[in-house]
Formats: sequence, C-alpha cells, structure tokens
Amino acid sequence: MDIEPYRRTPDPFYRRLVAVVIMVAALMLLWTLLPAIESLWAPSEGQLRAVTARGDLAADEKNTIELFEKSRGSVVFISTAALVRDVWTRNVFAVPKGTGSGFIWDDAGHVVTNYHVIENASGATVKLADGRDYKAALIGASPAHDIAVLRIGVGFKRPLPVPIGTSHDLKVGQKVFAIGNPFGLDWTLTNGIVSALDRSLAGNIGPAIEHLIQTDAAINPGNSGGPLLDSAGRLIGINTAIYSPSGASAGIGFAVPVDTVMRVVPQLIKSGKYIRPALGIEADEQINQRLNGITGTKGVVVLRVHPGSAAEKAGLKGVTVTPQGMRLGDIIVAVNGKDVYSVQKLLARLDDHKVGDVVQLTVMHQGEKRDLTVTLQPGN
Repeated sequence: MDIEPYRRTPDPFYRRLVAVVIMVAALMLLWTLLPAIESLWAPSEGQLRAVTARGDLAADEKNTIELFEKSRGSVVFISTAALVRDVWTRNVFAVPKGTGSGFIWDDAGHVVTNYHVIENASGATVKLADGRDYKAALIGASPAHDIAVLRIGVGFKRPLPVPIGTSHDLKVGQKVFAIGNPFGLDWTLTNGIVSALDRSLAGNIGPAIEHLIQTDAAINPGNSGGPLLDSAGRLIGINTAIYSPSGASAGIGFAVPVDTVMRVVPQLIKSGKYIRPALGIEADEQINQRLNGITGTKGVVVLRVHPGSAAEKAGLKGVTVTPQGMRLGDIIVAVNGKDVYSVQKLLARLDDHKVGDVVQLTVMHQGEKRDLTVTLQPGN
C-alpha cells in the first residue's frame, strides 16, 4: 500500500507575518522612489512667486531711517598707520595699525574721535560717507578724557557737522543710536537705550573719566570715536569703551558725555591741549588713604598750598610740621555740595568746571567744618 508523505498546513500567523514584511518592503521602496515619481509631474521651469504687499513702515522705523540718513554724512571712517623698521634692510615704512570712527565737528574740517584710536599712530586717513579720502593732521588730544581732534582739508564740498545735544539731562530708558565702523564694517547703525548714567572708568592718564553714559546699543571694536545720538539725531556722547570678556559687545558700552566733549574739544582746537582747572594744592592718593584711615574722615587732605595760588588766596591751609609732630591742615570733603572722598574724585569734580569758574569748597579743619570760595586756576 502506497503511503503519501505528510504535508503540514502553513500556520496563518506565519502567512500574515510574511504579508506584513512584503508590505513594509513595498512601502519603503515606494518612499525611496517618491522623489523620482514626483519629478515626472513637476514643471520643467521654476514658477515666480507672487510678492506680498508690505504696507507702510512703522512710525519708529521711519524715524530711525530718517535719523540714519541725516546723520550718516557726519560720521567718518578712520584708518591709522604706524612706522616700522625692517630688521634686515633698516628701511622704515608704514603699515596699517587699526581703524576707528569719528564725526565732523565743524565747518573747518575738524574731526573728533577717541584718543586711543590714533594713539601711537604715525598717520591717519579719514574717509567720508561719500567715499572721499583725506590725510588728517592731529590738532590736539586729551588722553585723560580719551578725546582727540583731527583736521582734514575738505575744500568746498564740506560734510555737515553733527548736531550737538546735552548729556546732563539724559534719562535712563531713553533711546540712543550709535553709528560707526565695527570690525571695519563701515557706517553701521545700532540702537538701544540709556542703561545707566554717571558711570566712572579709569582713564589712560590722570583721573577717571566721570559721568560716562552706559548703553546697551551694540558697540564693538571699530565703533570707538563714533557718535552716540539721541532720538533727535543730536550728539550726546562719544562711544569709547565696552565691557566684554570676549572683546565683542556684551550689551554694556560706555560713551564720553557730550557735556565733557564741549569743555574739552574747543580747548584742543584753540591750543592743542586741555588745561585742567586746579586749586593750586598738592595731594597724594596713597598718603591720603592712610591719613583718612588714621583720622577716620573721608576727604582729601591738603598736603601743601602753592604760594600765590587760588587756594592760598581762598585761605586753604596745608600740613604743618612742628616740634611736636605733623599737624593736619584742611581736609576737602565737598565741592559745590558734592562729596569728595579721594584725590581722583576731587580732580573729577573740578574737571566739571572751567578755568575761571568759582566753586565752593567744604573743608574740615581741626574738627570744624567751613566753606571757602575759590576761583579755579590753570593746572598742569
């Protein structure tokens, strides 16, 4: 008798699994071929998109654009060069040193910038917004205020000077605009607000620069010397420094206030240097700190009064030496009612005025307070 071999009927689950695998493979193949399939129906040439109407610019945008267009011609690009000597040939030649910004001060071609922009430079070239280049001559500088004045011969087609504003009446929160040449990218506009007022930073030489404007408007290397403007397009400061661990803008920039600029620049143009207002006394910061610690007072100890000085005429007394030891004279504690607690602060308070101005000093003498009137004299 013939016996047929046993045939096992396929499991339904196995059949479903095979069907699912085949379906997944087919879908993956279709997904891979989809771009090629779509290209068969795609148009052979790209179609132009319709432009969506923008509508009018916002009012603040229009104001900013107008401010920039009016102010741009008063801002300049400054490039400096330095002389170097070839170590082999001993020949001296000029090489690029750096770049910065500045602005037109008046119709005579004076350009105001930061002192550190032209410091140690052998020459400077000023480029106007219309593309004209001029060799600049240094007229004067005040390193203590980080201000320098250059002059260019602009001929008959003179750029407009920047309008002048004030800084003593600025308010925290009001809008400000900076125009300059950050990283050599010429005529760049940034905006922000006044973040704080009356900041103080150590100056390159002498006392700290006082009354600095702090702003969050982006200020980067190359902005130095450029104008800080208010919303009316008036000059309110010179962009001079940033606080940044990386060297780029961190949202904390500083500008020399225009009230300081208005005191310093006319003197630089007239005489080439800034003459500080002074009392005619001698004081020393380190000695002052020690004496303040000993006496428990906060002020500036007058060490010596120069003969014939404004301080002597006002009756200020310095330190005297007796057989019993040193006897303190006057300790200046305020200028026009504003506290003075260091030699740096005293110099800064006096620098708020001009030679010939009359100021009131509040002094302590042997534990008693008195007021003296002094006419400021030229300093060193």
